[in-house]
Amino acid sequence: MSGPTGEFPGPTGEFPMGDEPLHELVQQELKAIIPFREKMNEAFEQFGGVTLMLWRTLARAVRPPFAPGEVAYQIEVLGVRSLSIATLTAVFAGLVISLQFAFFLARFGVQHTVGKVVVLTLFRELGPVLTALTVGARIGSGITAELGSMKVTEQIDAIRALGADPIKKLVVPRVLACMVVMPALTALADVMGLAAGSAVVRSEYEIPFEQFYRSVVETVGFRDFTSGIGKSMVFGLIIALVGCFKGFNVQGGTEGVGRATTETVAIASVAICLSDFFLTKLLMAL
Repeated sequence: MSGPTGEFPGPTGEFPMGDEPLHELVQQELKAIIPFREKMNEAFEQFGGVTLMLWRTLARAVRPPFAPGEVAYQIEVLGVRSLSIATLTAVFAGLVISLQFAFFLARFGVQHTVGKVVVLTLFRELGPVLTALTVGARIGSGITAELGSMKVTEQIDAIRALGADPIKKLVVPRVLACMVVMPALTALADVMGLAAGSAVVRSEYEIPFEQFYRSVVETVGFRDFTSGIGKSMVFGLIIALVGCFKGFNVQGGTEGVGRATTETVAIASVAICLSDFFLTKLLMAL
């Protein structure tokens, strides 16, 4: 039996309420779309802000007076104190990839070539990317927390009031330090990863160290090493810029500092993965 509008009752025996379900569906879609548009607009605004900070940083970096002492201090804070986490990451990455590649290559009876695969994987991708993701999370969050605390306590405004340039004093040393620290830590990660990889295949598959490193030397080229080092310089630039930008734009007091620190880790990690893809394509084309 149909109702007054020509519709049939539902499973409960009640007639549907006209256009109300459609109206609710439209409202739900609008609620889902509007925040997405707002987030996209916010993302474009932040990208523009980071780009502007990059331009100002480059302009201030080549303009005297220079502060080598401040850059050296930031290298010590950001780099030397990150040696432990970079070393541990590289060692376990070398252990895992060497063990995995040796296991699968043993199926084809060519496990003696594991050094060739491991060195290219470490030098080109895993060394710079894993170092940037792990060390970058520590460095970026630390920069954001430090500058965010200065912003909340109005120390950055005090620097402007004294006639100094906050970009020159705070951002430039951290950016330069990150661009020096990340290649150095990547080179360390390459060495430690190879050492760990050679040790695990020696113990598990009885491949001599001499054979492992001979295959490494025969395979790897200077360009393979420099491609990873070049990527790490870009990663260091990204980490420092994101950390400084989020720290300079903290809002909401101490709670805002914590929120900005979390956002820095997420944004920097995604930016590193995206830039790694495009850098790889560029280096392969060259």
